[in-house]
Amino acid sequence: MTLAMSWDEWAKHDAVALADRVRKGDLRPADLAAQAAAGIARTNPALDAVVEVFDDVVADTAKDGMNAEGAFAGVPYLMKDLGPTLKGRLQEFGSMIMQGHRPAQDSFLTGKIRNAGLNIIGRSTTPEFGVCSSAENKLYVTRNPWDTDYTTCGSSAGSAAMVAAGVLPISHATDGGGSIRIPAGVNGLIGLKVSRGVYSLAPALSDLSGLVSIQGCVSRSVRDTAAFVDNCRGGAPGEFMPFWSPAEPYSDLIKRDPGRLRIALSHEWGDYKAPPHFVAELERVGKMLEGLGHHVEWALPEVDFRNAFAAQTTCYISNFAQVIAGHLARLGLDKPTTDLLEPINIKIWESGLNTSYTERNAMQAVFNTTSRAFGAFFERYDIILTPITAKPTPKVGTSEYLTTSTNPSVHDWFANLWKNFAYTPLANLCGIPGISLPLAAQENGLPLGIQAQTRQANDGLLLQLAAQIERAIDGKWNGGKLPAKHVSRQ
Repeated sequence: MTLAMSWDEWAKHDAVALADRVRKGDLRPADLAAQAAAGIARTNPALDAVVEVFDDVVADTAKDGMNAEGAFAGVPYLMKDLGPTLKGRLQEFGSMIMQGHRPAQDSFLTGKIRNAGLNIIGRSTTPEFGVCSSAENKLYVTRNPWDTDYTTCGSSAGSAAMVAAGVLPISHATDGGGSIRIPAGVNGLIGLKVSRGVYSLAPALSDLSGLVSIQGCVSRSVRDTAAFVDNCRGGAPGEFMPFWSPAEPYSDLIKRDPGRLRIALSHEWGDYKAPPHFVAELERVGKMLEGLGHHVEWALPEVDFRNAFAAQTTCYISNFAQVIAGHLARLGLDKPTTDLLEPINIKIWESGLNTSYTERNAMQAVFNTTSRAFGAFFERYDIILTPITAKPTPKVGTSEYLTTSTNPSVHDWFANLWKNFAYTPLANLCGIPGISLPLAAQENGLPLGIQAQTRQANDGLLLQLAAQIERAIDGKWNGGKLPAKHVSRQ
């Protein structure tokens, strides 16, 4: 098969650039789909990041209703194997219990994605129900393209690996506690978790019933992420809350630098602290931002972090237990078995199935006080910066963070999870936006994302700052380095 361009040339294009070439008549959506499919075949044996390629859509890009006149003009896209549904296509959640599951309808967001001109050509890997930090189980083991001895983290594991490896410029991701930002951070990508009221969860959920779950993407350029938000945001009929829009499209906003910002640096969140190397990298980025004219200092919201993480744990356990209960009922089962569900997820089901209203009410009270504390903090500061994680990226096979863990206590398992993934979950609790930017490196050579968070509905400021940084570094995220496993390197 003759491809439309060399792999070096392909990997240098972001989604906006590919779409521009289609509009100019240089390329067709079919050329893009064929090249992406070839890139998956070229890299997936080493990375194990793609569950399925939709060969029929690669052959006929209009088959599932992709709008070639949309902003992305047929740019190929993978859908994480949970979240928005594709009518008649398999969606298996990284779990044995979901094998063969075919949703009966498209999600509202699926329609928005296709109308934006993104061509959904397959499914990317995720841990079982997106619960843990890495896609490692009997179905697949997704590896980090920077060093395949390490995990991609999760739960948007496969999407992050494919975008980092240069196979796609943009791909679907979801974030219930960091699952966009963390894999973006350890794979050298841009990952934005938006505020509540941006992407619809219709028809199955709303931002009120989903509560902490957010849809989104991972990408390699700020303008790709901005264009995705501009073209995929918006509520479906019957939302429980108003969906908001900014004063101008983000694609226009990011062309201007923000004003002088008040930026806080922090890495000590209650019991959780980053190692010295991460702190040094955070300080270095802070100095760079001072060089761009911003005011930078160390500061921390007045949050009861122990109570906040305990409430977050209650939320995850009680929400997920009901998800499992629904699938058990669909299959006519009274309880899960170890051949269908991983050990920690069984313990989550057991622990959370009968959560009382009193417990949920106490949880919601902590959500409120935590959100108010962050709100008060953002009256004094525009942005807070943290490392994306509090510990180095685990190697593949590190079982303590996996839902295949044999830890007898689900609460102890979550408490251990927070020791590493401390800086992202509270943004989900509060509904505030956060973005991971590939500005630093770990001692093991893997990327280290630096996370910026701000007040609710100030998502555009994060993208503005990201775009200012991108211009300052001449677009060379990760210091201009490429992963060891890259589509251009075979």
